[in-house]
Amino acid sequence: MGQPAVKVGAVDIGTNSMRLLITDGLTPVGRWEEVTGLGRGVDRTGNLSGEAISISIDALEGFGRLMASHGVESRKAIATSASREGSNREAFFDLAERALGVRPTLIDGQEEARLAYAGATAHLDGPKPLLVSDIGGGSTEFVTATAAVSVDIGSVRVTERAIPSRPAPAAELLAAREMIGEMFSSVRMGAVGTLIGVAGTWTELPGLARGLPGSTDTQGMAVTRQELANVIDTLSELSVEATAGLPSLNPKRAPVILGGALVAEGVMDVVGAGKALASIEDSLDGLAMTLLALA
Repeated sequence: MGQPAVKVGAVDIGTNSMRLLITDGLTPVGRWEEVTGLGRGVDRTGNLSGEAISISIDALEGFGRLMASHGVESRKAIATSASREGSNREAFFDLAERALGVRPTLIDGQEEARLAYAGATAHLDGPKPLLVSDIGGGSTEFVTATAAVSVDIGSVRVTERAIPSRPAPAAELLAAREMIGEMFSSVRMGAVGTLIGVAGTWTELPGLARGLPGSTDTQGMAVTRQELANVIDTLSELSVEATAGLPSLNPKRAPVILGGALVAEGVMDVVGAGKALASIEDSLDGLAMTLLALA
């Protein structure tokens, strides 16, 4: 008989959410996500807030228990934009290490992009060249098979800088679009055959566009540029509370989903894509592939 498959645990400590993937490389054991808002306020203060740290550590402690209960043999945690900018990240990492049994590794935007591309393109394909867009809370990555660009704008950052009001007045929407356009103005990725979007903003958009139940698996679903414009129009007219009540949306994303949708609009415009395919497989899957290769 062959050896039993090794189970690995991949953890992503993001600006807006904590995520865990446990897999043996054949079948995912499970995916878990907790929206904790770790990076809220870090753009203004340069620090991770005590409240956000506490909420995030609670989520990571749960992940540690899940990995133990599923017999995970190899684990790794990566930390991205908010941790890159938080001057108190090492104190946070001390707590995260106790929660997870492994100290988080701080990665830059290029590595984040590489992992996202590996995960997203493992099971999704289309006309070449493929371009993967990863919209996080604090940064957005553009990555092809040969190039990667990371830009310091994401759903949380654009919300805090440009669209604090809900409903969002036209002046704030204009300011957000101008800021995103300026941030993306130097992005040059060449011709794009297929745009694949990963992370929470992109995976929520098809459901929001079609009014699907929040539990719907949106893997491989497309959202067109026109559908995205309609979603933005709808979200801009709602309060945060009304947004949280949308049946298609994880309510914890309500404060920043309009900002994320505006960033997605900017991505589609700068790369000249008329639609994007959503992928639930992303940097977590890329990280898990790396761990399995070493097992």
